[in-house]
Amino acid sequence: MNQLIRYGASERYFAEAALYPMLFLARVVSQYKDLYKLVTEGGECLAEISGKFRYEATGLSEYPAVGDFVMVDRIQGSSGNAIIHRVLTRKSIFERTAVGDEHQTQVVAANIDTVFICMSLNNDYNLNRLERYLSVAWQSRATPVVVLTKADLCEDLPGVMAEISVVAPNTGVAVTSSHDRASCDKLLPWLQPGMTASFIGSSGVGKSTLINRLIGEELLTTSEIRQDDKGRHTTTRRELVTLPQRGIVIDTPGMRELGVESVDLSKSFSDIYDLANKCRFRDCTHSAEPGCAVRQALGEGTLNPRRLESYQKLKREAHYDGLSFKQIEAQKLNTMFESVGGMKKARKFIRQNDKTNRR
Repeated sequence: MNQLIRYGASERYFAEAALYPMLFLARVVSQYKDLYKLVTEGGECLAEISGKFRYEATGLSEYPAVGDFVMVDRIQGSSGNAIIHRVLTRKSIFERTAVGDEHQTQVVAANIDTVFICMSLNNDYNLNRLERYLSVAWQSRATPVVVLTKADLCEDLPGVMAEISVVAPNTGVAVTSSHDRASCDKLLPWLQPGMTASFIGSSGVGKSTLINRLIGEELLTTSEIRQDDKGRHTTTRRELVTLPQRGIVIDTPGMRELGVESVDLSKSFSDIYDLANKCRFRDCTHSAEPGCAVRQALGEGTLNPRRLESYQKLKREAHYDGLSFKQIEAQKLNTMFESVGGMKKARKFIRQNDKTNRR
């Protein structure tokens, strides 16, 4: 079997790769300063991007990242580093503001199917932080799963589960404990062969411990949360790791610094969006307008004020403040299609392609 299948290559990627018959399909498994470690059908090799790729790239987000499927000029590195000529279409993407350049975004990881949002049931437990991570995860197009670690430290697990059912409706939840090694098996349904997962959350909440147990060896360094409840960074390089008879895990230290420049609030705050649809005015700001369903829910006690405050804060951080939920969706689409001139030009491009294909 082509080992690329074990590393998550599906028919989708093989079909796109066929468009470049002179090149070979590979996946980025690790990233260094100027080099990439790839897995190909012939094994592993180091690679660098081509001069043409570097010249034509308009931003850091176009550069390869861990998890990317790329097209290269060789499948072995015996005759020197392979050369990356193209990054294939990403099905999901995690980005953050580039270090030292607030106008650039940098891809942290790509092509993730499931993102495990880890939160320790001690002082790290924070619903606002969970809502932030959920908003980023939904925007990435990966499926979020909430992982509650160190359950042995929790005095009211049923109460926590009730809170999370409100904050993360229709989202999988797994509860683990450092005193129960088998509890990490609860993550296995989301780690089927060929599926790629990543872990996000504060340092010290147990991400590396979970990955080590899934791998079956102490591959990653672990650390506990400090006395001031701030975790120590233990992983220094993004890396893709295959699990025995299972899927793939991307251990990404940069996921902790993910920003909220672009978030999906429609899924992480679906309850507020549903209420907003019932407001009298389409551009309701939920402050003092008559007929506001959101304010009515607050008055009736069916909407927690903390949750509305969290939603409004994330709107401000994502520069969505003052926009209705429909305007937010329009702005998100414009951001997604920014490379082709915005949503209007994207629609024009699609229509032109449809006409060409009919001829």
